[in-house]
Amino acid sequence: MDRAQLLLVGLPLFLFATDLFSLFTPPPPKPPSHHHHHHHPHLPKPPLNPETLDISLQKPSAIGGIGYGSTVNINFCASCSYRGTAVTMKKMLEAQFPGIDVILDNYPPSLPKRLLSKVVPVFQFGVIGIMMAGEQIFPMIGITTPPPWYYSLRANRFGSIATAWLLGNVMQSFLQSSGAFEVYCNDELVFSKLKEGRFPGEIELKDIIAKTLANSRVTGNLGVVLS
Repeated sequence: MDRAQLLLVGLPLFLFATDLFSLFTPPPPKPPSHHHHHHHPHLPKPPLNPETLDISLQKPSAIGGIGYGSTVNINFCASCSYRGTAVTMKKMLEAQFPGIDVILDNYPPSLPKRLLSKVVPVFQFGVIGIMMAGEQIFPMIGITTPPPWYYSLRANRFGSIATAWLLGNVMQSFLQSSGAFEVYCNDELVFSKLKEGRFPGEIELKDIIAKTLANSRVTGNLGVVLS
């Protein structure tokens, strides 16, 4: 077996092995987020005016005031072209709730679909290898005479290769898509496209986040009073 045949046989096996290794390798831990504080020299505090003290202690009543310290996670299907919608929602939430932290992340498909998506490149390169060197490959696997379908595909070699490549890409795109657009507010699922079957409207999502943050503030204040 010459070098070209070794390359055609070994390349799909190498790609399949590397894909399996990367699939089962645990991702590196995310670095903890540190808030950068700017240190300023301590200046003497001006005397407090009792008339303005009550005003300064009041909590902001605007909707944006309840965004500080809260996190919204939007997990979407990256291969479904949902990034534009996620970015639009992120900008809207940051404008409506100043100080809120909106994190965008990919929502991966299920494990069986991810495993099958790794097999598709092996199928594509296998078809290319058979089309280019089928007469040498079939005897290696114990088939002395190539089957009739091989000669039918070999009659239009480049058409068969192009069809296998395009079908493989379509199948891989389907297997890598999850169709998800999940919104979490402080680790609480507040909207799920997988359950609702649709995207949230901007006004709808704003109202959902505002209600969730208001409930979180009431619960936190109640806990402080009870403690």
